[in-house]
Amino acid sequence: MVASEALPLAKTGGLADVMGALPAALRALGNEVAVVIPRYGFIDLKDLRRVWDNAPVYLGLARYDTSIYLYPAAFPIYLIDCPRLFDRPGLYGEAGVDYPDNHIRFAVFARAALSVARWLFRADVLHCHDWQTGLVPVYLRTILSTDPTFLGTKTLFTIHNLGYRGLFPPAALVDAAIDASLYRPEGLEFFGQVSYLKGGIVYADALSTVSPTYAREIQTPEFGWGLDGVLRARAPVLHGILNGVDYAEWSPETDPYIPVRYSADDLSGKSVCKQELLAEYGLPSHAISEPLIGIVSRLAWQKGTELIAQVAGEIVDMGMYLAALGSGEPEYEDWFRRLAAEYPDRIAVRIGFDNATAHRIEAGADLFLMPSRYEPAGLNQMYSLKYGTVPVVRATGGLNDTIEESTGFKFAEYSANALLAALQAAVVAFSDRAAWESMMRRGMQQDFSWGRSAAAYSALYRQLTA
Repeated sequence: MVASEALPLAKTGGLADVMGALPAALRALGNEVAVVIPRYGFIDLKDLRRVWDNAPVYLGLARYDTSIYLYPAAFPIYLIDCPRLFDRPGLYGEAGVDYPDNHIRFAVFARAALSVARWLFRADVLHCHDWQTGLVPVYLRTILSTDPTFLGTKTLFTIHNLGYRGLFPPAALVDAAIDASLYRPEGLEFFGQVSYLKGGIVYADALSTVSPTYAREIQTPEFGWGLDGVLRARAPVLHGILNGVDYAEWSPETDPYIPVRYSADDLSGKSVCKQELLAEYGLPSHAISEPLIGIVSRLAWQKGTELIAQVAGEIVDMGMYLAALGSGEPEYEDWFRRLAAEYPDRIAVRIGFDNATAHRIEAGADLFLMPSRYEPAGLNQMYSLKYGTVPVVRATGGLNDTIEESTGFKFAEYSANALLAALQAAVVAFSDRAAWESMMRRGMQQDFSWGRSAAAYSALYRQLTA
């Protein structure tokens, strides 16, 4: 597996969670799995073992000196060390601005990852994730097409979020040592730019994305980000495999971050967690009897943040409370700060991210709100089910695949009115305590563990190599 981040070493989003959990689930099914990521500057070398001293990468006349380290985990994690390119504070940029040489950074990473597959871990399948690895299939099908090391090697390219397309000026092809003939609509050209994501889509042997609904959605103009035509052309090899949840990390029965543990058989601890969350967020103690909405989110256009701002007054009028945790685009952070200032006894917000607080929100809230414009898979709605925190979600992508009418509330149209209707239905349901607890228990009994997803990937690998 080739990816730009993986737990426990580097994380900006859900990709890292996948790379931390899926390999272990695959190994449990008898697959041999290794992961390759960059060695970013914040990853301490003292935790790593150097396994290859000198692995230079040549992109045309340019030479980039790299070496390879190994992190001792349940499965091998190889790290490509190239201080010139990756010894920086951020993964992809700083202060919201991408590094200007990202096209070179991840071209070097792609070539160095292939060196791992050549010397250290000979693979039947190279499973590549998102635009940062899109050049791996491109190099295999072009520069390395006659290399005997990779004869018979298959590639699977997984799209975690089509909105991030890895776009660069046409000159990026020269820097990445890719033949100019690939700058065409059937290759890497994308409306006057180069797209590394499109390279993965066009040149990989098979494609996957992180939920069945999202696999269908990205083939439409509404969700396709200009790549829907390419994806429709590759539809026969496009698979929707739902992401899983690591229940060792996310379960109220074992969670070390929550004040009291509880289960579907004994829900008594849930109210204690709610009391503690209200106190932690400075909300009134009498809110214990009213519905409390939890939000843990990146504050961004994709996440439907403005819908929440539009209905905040109505949320308060319905007698609901809200505890939010998140960070993201400054505009949306400011919206949430204003909401907390306008409704200080009803809405409490923390800008930033803290894993322990995220766990306490999942355990203490009655409802979890995810009104996303689009959501390839989503994880928090699956965490919420396990914690008996009933999700209110837009019926898109993985949210649609994981939430049913018996376990949560869904709305289809992306509008404030549709969101309000779903929240009103939730308030009515909350008033019937027995029925509400039945809904909580149904959600807690759902199984979205990685075993099911790993079985689907394992079958796809065998199909590719048959």
